[in-house]
Amino acid sequence: MTHIFDPGIPSASVTNVSRRFILKGFVTAGTLVVGTSFLPSRARAGWATGAGDMPGGTKNSPTLFIAIDPSGIVTIMANRVEMGTGIKTSLPMVVADEMEADWSRVRIQQATGDNDKWGNEDTDGSRSVRHWVQPMRQCGAAMRMMLEQAAAQRWGIDVSSVRAKEHKVVNLTTGEIADYGQLAKVATALPVPAVDAIRLKDPRDFRYIGTGLVPAYDLYDITVGKATYGIDARLPGMKHAVIARPPVVGGKVVSFDATEALKVPGVEKVIELQGSPWPLKFRPLGGVAVIARNTGSAIKGREALKIQWDDGPNASYDSETFRKQMEDSAAKPGLVVRDDGDAEGALKSAAKIISATYYIPHLAHASMEPPVAVAHVADGQCVVYAPLQYPGDARDDLAEVLSFPKPNVTVHPTLLGGAFGRKCNWDFAIEAALLSKATGSPIKVTWTREDDIQHDSYHTVSVERIDAGVDSNGKVTAWRHRSVAPSLMSTFKGDQVHESNIELGMGFIDNPFAIPNLRCENPACEAHVRIGWFRSVSNIPHGFAVQSMVGEIAAALGRDQRDMLLELIGPDRVMDPSKFRGVTDLWNYGDPVSTYPIEAGRLRRVVEIATEKIGWGKPLPKGQGLGIAMHRSFLSNIATAVHVVVDDKGNLTIPRVDTAVDCGFYINPERIRSQVEGAAVMGTALARNSEITFKAGRAQQANFDSYLLARVNEVPLNVNVHIVPADWNVPSGGAGEPPLAPFAPALCNAIYAATGKRIRSLPIAGQLRT
Repeated sequence: MTHIFDPGIPSASVTNVSRRFILKGFVTAGTLVVGTSFLPSRARAGWATGAGDMPGGTKNSPTLFIAIDPSGIVTIMANRVEMGTGIKTSLPMVVADEMEADWSRVRIQQATGDNDKWGNEDTDGSRSVRHWVQPMRQCGAAMRMMLEQAAAQRWGIDVSSVRAKEHKVVNLTTGEIADYGQLAKVATALPVPAVDAIRLKDPRDFRYIGTGLVPAYDLYDITVGKATYGIDARLPGMKHAVIARPPVVGGKVVSFDATEALKVPGVEKVIELQGSPWPLKFRPLGGVAVIARNTGSAIKGREALKIQWDDGPNASYDSETFRKQMEDSAAKPGLVVRDDGDAEGALKSAAKIISATYYIPHLAHASMEPPVAVAHVADGQCVVYAPLQYPGDARDDLAEVLSFPKPNVTVHPTLLGGAFGRKCNWDFAIEAALLSKATGSPIKVTWTREDDIQHDSYHTVSVERIDAGVDSNGKVTAWRHRSVAPSLMSTFKGDQVHESNIELGMGFIDNPFAIPNLRCENPACEAHVRIGWFRSVSNIPHGFAVQSMVGEIAAALGRDQRDMLLELIGPDRVMDPSKFRGVTDLWNYGDPVSTYPIEAGRLRRVVEIATEKIGWGKPLPKGQGLGIAMHRSFLSNIATAVHVVVDDKGNLTIPRVDTAVDCGFYINPERIRSQVEGAAVMGTALARNSEITFKAGRAQQANFDSYLLARVNEVPLNVNVHIVPADWNVPSGGAGEPPLAPFAPALCNAIYAATGKRIRSLPIAGQLRT
């Protein structure tokens, strides 16, 4: 079964490298800065991570990831997908730096979905750099040493007399040089250096890592429209499909009449697609699919369908009613998940109690490119092209659904036009595969914007209640935080009514404050919609509540926000959150606490940097204010300071944002800056406008006229990013997800400073006009 892209669509092949040579090579060749692999400790020369616990672990073989053709073109495989973070550039850049490759002669090839071959490919959790920077350094360094050995053999001298430099190897005695292309055949046939002999670069000699000077690899093609996203994929003889899915999660088709749909020009077939039992995991919702010669005809055919639905067990789901139920739960004791000291006793004896309840609604991902997939199932083989964050896992599940051996399933991940966690779910790829199997034709399944918003795997809805006790000296001595939210693990376990250890570890039970009596409770809460991964995940509601409460305490005590926050963080110290009393099965973002503890000094430092840069303490005119929020997530420390202006009509503008980022050792500061800027825009949208509500189990928003993002005049005018410097000895944290969590509370704290109005329920929407 042969598959090619339509000639009019750019393919994913690498320029100037023949496919035959690439296959042979990989198969047979063995910003402003303010600041487990297969090799043992010496070669690793870094830190322990949880990468080995991920499906496929990590790989570091130079003959797996690197091919060099006779002209000297170096092709590096990217095993993480590109969705705007720059990771398709950043990890190959690490390889190129260690092997002394000339970046202008480097090409990048996207790996197919195969965790067993390429190592773990899950592009999420802000873990790509922290799990892969070490294996990729080893990979590049090993290839550099193999090229040096090949040159030494060529000249009949000891390898100590040669040195790789800028895409060639130099004879240190005679000055003779050999280009990498001249050495490739011999070099790739050599044994990979012994693990104890791997010689990593001195970080002072990095040419690309940490400079921020290497542009995104696909940037030009993206800019001029030549890049291949999921929507661009085409196969010969391909048909197009859209699906009428149950309007309520857990619903199913009772009957349907396709008579009128089949009369629409271009419509060829109408097929019922069976749904999956609850819990859905990443399987399709089911429904009725319309197959046509083009997407427009398929949409018109779907509009003509007559379907009777059984709405199932979630037919009565109503957002307003559910919010009241959650608030009632938050007012009562719940499952205790952390219990330092005696919070209940300290609250009873407190001179003052400050209490607040916060609400964060369901949110949709609304990525620029809605889900889309192309699949062809024929002759016992399945080929899929799709924008997937988990291409390896998707391949495994496709094989199970189709009852195919894994080698018979090939998944080609395309560029992702945004994702934010939605494309961790590969339901749309399975839809395409099942429809292709049923029709015998290649099928493209396209989700419209309405499909995307009304059938999303939503960010959870949440109610957070915090009670803080203050003694007669104005010190916070008690803190009780109750978090009520449907768990994202309900997608996988139907009886999950408490937040999982993953969610609990996101700014809740790992609260770093120096408060002697600190209690966290998690009342039960059932899910009535699909809950999915979302950028920053449960750090959003937990961070919003915790950092908003800091502002509330400061106001109640007549204290400065910044000073109050620093006091609560407390003195410099290193904390192991797994040792907090009552905490069991701590999830430290999948990595060891010994490598990534909570460090109060680093938290204080980002707060100090962000507030200093924004000019904290300066006098401001009436209607203006500054807000600060800090949050540790994905093993990075972030503080954001926001300056707002609110006029007498309640119109809000954000003239400036300053964010300090301490993510440990970093490789691409330009991409960190972009992620923080993007988080400011996304954070503005979520805080100001975005909300998904339900009535009779149905999402009430459908497109951008009802699910509101941020307009140009609403986003921050100036976002300044301050990266804390770190050398190789400071383990890398995340950069894509962490900047989002502190934005909303910083914004709302600034609004309070400007207006005296406290925002406890998101979105802000018209609250400033009341």
